[in-house]
Amino acid sequence: MYISELSSHVVTLVKSVLFHRRNPLHFHFITDSVAHQILSALFQSWMVPSVQVSFYDAEQLKSEVSWIPNKHYSGIYGLMKLTLTKALPADLSQVIVLDTDITFATDIAELWGIFRKFTDKQVIGLVENQSDWYLGNLWKNHKPWPALGRGFNTGVILLYLERLRRMRWETMWRLTAERELMSMLSTSLADQDIFNAFIKQNPVLVHQLPCFWNVQLSDHTRSEQCYTEVSDLKVIHWNSPKKLRVKNKHVEFFRNLYLTFLEYDGNLLRRELFGCPSPNSPQSIQLQSALEQLDEDDQCYDFRRERLTVHRVHLYFLQYEYLQADDTDITLVAQLSMDRLQMLEAICKHWEGPISLALYMSDAEAQQFLRYAQASEVLKNRKNVGYHIVYREGQFYPVNLLRNVALRNAPTPYVFLTDVDFLPMYGLYDYLRRSVVQLDMANSKKALVVPAFETLRYRLSFPKSKAELLSMLDMGTLYTFRYHVWPKGHAPTNYAKWRTATTPYRVEWEADFEPYVVVRKDCPEYDQRFVGFGWNKVAHVMELDAQEYELMVLPNAFMIHMPHAPSFDISKFRSSPSYRHCLSTLKDEFHQDMSRKYGSAALKYLTAHRSI
Repeated sequence: MYISELSSHVVTLVKSVLFHRRNPLHFHFITDSVAHQILSALFQSWMVPSVQVSFYDAEQLKSEVSWIPNKHYSGIYGLMKLTLTKALPADLSQVIVLDTDITFATDIAELWGIFRKFTDKQVIGLVENQSDWYLGNLWKNHKPWPALGRGFNTGVILLYLERLRRMRWETMWRLTAERELMSMLSTSLADQDIFNAFIKQNPVLVHQLPCFWNVQLSDHTRSEQCYTEVSDLKVIHWNSPKKLRVKNKHVEFFRNLYLTFLEYDGNLLRRELFGCPSPNSPQSIQLQSALEQLDEDDQCYDFRRERLTVHRVHLYFLQYEYLQADDTDITLVAQLSMDRLQMLEAICKHWEGPISLALYMSDAEAQQFLRYAQASEVLKNRKNVGYHIVYREGQFYPVNLLRNVALRNAPTPYVFLTDVDFLPMYGLYDYLRRSVVQLDMANSKKALVVPAFETLRYRLSFPKSKAELLSMLDMGTLYTFRYHVWPKGHAPTNYAKWRTATTPYRVEWEADFEPYVVVRKDCPEYDQRFVGFGWNKVAHVMELDAQEYELMVLPNAFMIHMPHAPSFDISKFRSSPSYRHCLSTLKDEFHQDMSRKYGSAALKYLTAHRSI
């Protein structure tokens, strides 16, 4: 599985379009299966009114263009625009085609309006190329493809699909490409070369757009002639491989415009269009119905409202590569926000297997994280870490939503469910994989407990073995996790037995037990009613027990919690009686739901709850 970072460029383009638009929009994306997964999850969770999204499988189109040798860095995807009459629905008569490295500075409806200026014969609208590339004078022996004058740039295209189909476009571009490739041997600028060769033979078919509709910031650009005032700008095209690092007199202004949309809060783009009510999707109707059932006078309204919040999710925010080792492979699953970023490098050093992380951040924080990851040698060299951004919204930390996002996107048969402020022992990844085989996890319902310890020291000489850990435990350098503030949480692990254990041993569920476990990926998800601090893991372990998972403690595994400042949510829990009251109310409701779901098997949880 390989995933690039290009989806981030698409999001910035889309934000710039949504920011300026005043009309309903329909986006058509030609993608591979991975980009489809990322973008469909994003748009589904974004829930922007009056926006439709359709996807088309690039794999099915590759054979149409794979025969064309192409030197451009965009590869085979740089030729896909040639196939649009075939790829897009037959009833789609007109379309604006955009490269992903585009930023809009005006309403895209203005560009759409130019279709009305086409003559009866014109089928394609383009801006003239703003470099001397097609004039052939950039260097000695430079031989570009044939073009009309300076040629045209295909970063922004108005395509009259209905007319193109009538004139048998598919046949015409193929004949053009075959003819020119006999002497040119390959394309240098992908589809742009073929479009230009076609236009040179058929100049009457092109409608030349004003150059401010595609201000090209390439290496040899003459784009400064396109504008005298900032207000002249309509579309900025970062069509140099250097992207934001390109040299241009006004590049700082262009860069700031791009960064504005890069860091812009996408939640603000969920606004309804003025005077243009949108037809509600089934998802939004269901959400509206659930919201109407809430009682705003309920003391716990904010907690219940949070559960219904739909957070934007951008899966695989950074480049990701993973090849499954075998059917015992395990993904470390965790969630975090900006204040825990410093743990990532240490976790990567302690765990060499795949990692799935959900990060709770604003759009601006996501860019800070990107810069942090790019500056870190450790993180740059680890491609098997999936970073999934869940965009911040609401007043609570949606801890179990984050855990579920990370869990769903783990690529392996097994998962190690942990928290980001724990460091696994060195070698834990291989030890857990051996344990999966030893305990026949594939054919039984087991949850392997990794005993948890903690240190109060920010600088710790990490134990390299169980014997070394026990020595540090005896010296008071380490403690069993939360023994002094929440002993119930991990007491059932039976640390006294663990000290001398050499084989895995079973423990029984007890009230408030919240161990860190390895389970099959098809385990139950976390209950998302629990937000902020309190009971978020306890409820999950209770459900594992209700589904008859055996809790098996591993004798040679351990993890250590590293110290950090208290979270905002734990501070609210400690200081707010209403917070604690609502958590207790949510617990009662969870127990009732467990009774309905598991019947008499859940009675022990209700009894345990009442005895606390």
